[in-house]
Amino acid sequence: MVSIKETLQLISSLIWLLAGVGIFIVGMNFLSDALEKSAGDGMKKLLGKISNNRFSGVGIGAGVTAIIQSSSATSVMVIGLVNAGVMTLMQATPIIMGANIGTTITGVLVALKNDYFNMLMYFFAFAGVMMGFFKKEKIKIAGLLCSGLGFIFVGLNIMSSEQAFGNPSIEAMFQGIFAVIDFPLLLILVGIIFTALIQSSSAATGVVITMVGTGVLPINLALFIILGANIGTCITALLASVGANSNSKRVALIHFTFNVIGTIIFTIIVWLFDKPIINLLASLFPGNDTMSLQMRVSAFHVIFNVTTTLVLLPFVKQLVKYSCKIIKDKKTNENEFTLKYIDDRLLTMPSVALMQTKKEIDYMFNLVKENVTLSFNAMDNKNFQKGEKISQNEAGVDFTNGALTRFLIKLSANVEQSDELIIGSYFHVLNDLERIGDHAENFYEIAVEMSSKNITFSNKAQEDIQKMRDKVMQMLIVSKDIFDNLNKAKLSKLTELENEIDEMKKELTSNHFARLKDGNCSMEVSPYYSSTVAGLERVADHLVNVGYSIVNPIGSQKDTV
Repeated sequence: MVSIKETLQLISSLIWLLAGVGIFIVGMNFLSDALEKSAGDGMKKLLGKISNNRFSGVGIGAGVTAIIQSSSATSVMVIGLVNAGVMTLMQATPIIMGANIGTTITGVLVALKNDYFNMLMYFFAFAGVMMGFFKKEKIKIAGLLCSGLGFIFVGLNIMSSEQAFGNPSIEAMFQGIFAVIDFPLLLILVGIIFTALIQSSSAATGVVITMVGTGVLPINLALFIILGANIGTCITALLASVGANSNSKRVALIHFTFNVIGTIIFTIIVWLFDKPIINLLASLFPGNDTMSLQMRVSAFHVIFNVTTTLVLLPFVKQLVKYSCKIIKDKKTNENEFTLKYIDDRLLTMPSVALMQTKKEIDYMFNLVKENVTLSFNAMDNKNFQKGEKISQNEAGVDFTNGALTRFLIKLSANVEQSDELIIGSYFHVLNDLERIGDHAENFYEIAVEMSSKNITFSNKAQEDIQKMRDKVMQMLIVSKDIFDNLNKAKLSKLTELENEIDEMKKELTSNHFARLKDGNCSMEVSPYYSSTVAGLERVADHLVNVGYSIVNPIGSQKDTV
C-alpha cells in the first residue's frame, strides 16, 4: 500500500514536472515572438516572393521555421498567403515540407545541452527579464529573445531534475504507464494528442527527448511518440484553415497528408526493423550519457522529416490534385461580396497585409472606374441596360470600403510608425473612391430621370459637359497610374488637369446662366446641368486626393513638397 508520504512526493514531483513543461512552453513562445518581431517581416516578405522552384520552397520553409522556431506559425502564415492569393498551392506545398525540416532545430538544441551551456542559459533568462524593463523597443525584443532561450533550458532542467523526471517515483510511474501502452499505434496516438494539446511539435519533441535522457522513456517507444507529434502539429494549421477559402483548406490538408504518409512509412520501418534502427542511432552517437541518448532521438526526428520530404517532393503535383479532389471549390453567389485578397489571418503579417490591401484598393478602383464609364455612356446613349451592373458595382464598392476600413483599423495596432502613415493614406483613398462611386451613380440617376421626363441638354451644353467628362476620364487614368505604380512624376500632370477642370466649372456655369438669360436653355434642365458640372468637379477633387496619397497621408496636394 502506498503511504501518504509517497503520495505527496509523487504529487510534488508531478507539479515540478508540469512547472518545467510550462516554463519550457513559455520560453518557446517568447523565443518565437521575439524572432518573429525581429526577423518576421523579412521572413514573411520572403514567403510572399516564393518562386515555383520546389527546392527553393523547401529551403525557404526550413529557413523561416528555423528562424521563428515554429512550423505551426509557418503553416498558418502560408495558409494566410494562399487565402490572400499571394501564393499558389504548388508554391505552398514545398514550403510546408520545408517547415517540417526547420522544426527539428529545437530538438537538436535540446539534445546538445550540458552544465556549462545551462549556466549560460540561466544568465540569459535573467538578463532577458531585466532588458524587458527598458523603454527602447529593440532592447525589449532582444530581452524577449534572451529570456525565451533561457526559459527553454530552465524548463528542460526542471523536467530532468530529481524533483521531476529524475525522481524514482515519477520514473516508476511513467515506466508503468509505458509498459501498458507500449503498442506502436497507441504511442503514436499519445504523440498526436500531446502535441495537439500544447500546440507545438517542438515543445512535444523537447519533452520526449528529455524523458529519454533521464531514462524515463525507452528510445524504441520514444520514436513512435515523435512520429505522432508530427501529425499533432497539423492541428494548428487545420484550425487556421477554418473559415478560409478552399485553397487554404487544401494547404492544411496537404500538410496533414504529408505527415500522415511519412508517419505510416516510418511506423512500418521502425516496427519491423526497430533493433537495427536503434543500433544505427547508437553507432552514430555511442555512449550511455544523457547527451548521446538525447541526440539519438533528435537525429531520428531530423531523418524522419528530411526523408519524408525527399520521398514526397517529386509528388507535389499529385498532392495538389488530391487536395483539389477532396476539397471542392464553393459555388459563390454573384451578389455575395467578400474581400478578394485579405483576411484576418494576415493581421500577423503587416507587410504582406499592406501589400494585399493595396491590391484590394486597386480592385475597388477598377469598380469605380467601370461605373464612371458606364454612367457616362448612359448619359450619351440613353441606354440604361447597365443600371443593374452599376448598382452591383456600387454595392461592391460600399462593401469593400467598409470591410477594408475595419481590417485597417485592426491592422493599425500591429504596425510600425512608418506603416501607420500608409494606413492613414489608405483610409483617405477608400473614402475618396467611395465618394467617386457615389457620384458615378448620381450621373446615371440624372440620365435616367432626364430620360423619364423626356428632357435633354442643349447641343452646346452637351458639348461642354462632354469636354469636362473627357478631362475627368483623363484624370482618372492618370490618378490610377500614380496610385498603382507610385508614379510621382505624373503628380504635376494631375494638378494641371484638376486646375483645368476648376476653370471649366466656372466657365460652364457662366455659360449656362448666359443661356438661361437669353432663353436658350430651359429652367427644367438647370438643376441637372448644375448637378452634373458640380459632380464632375468633385470627382476631380477626389482623384487628386487619391493621386497625392502616395506622398501625403491626408491625400491632399496642399502642403506637399
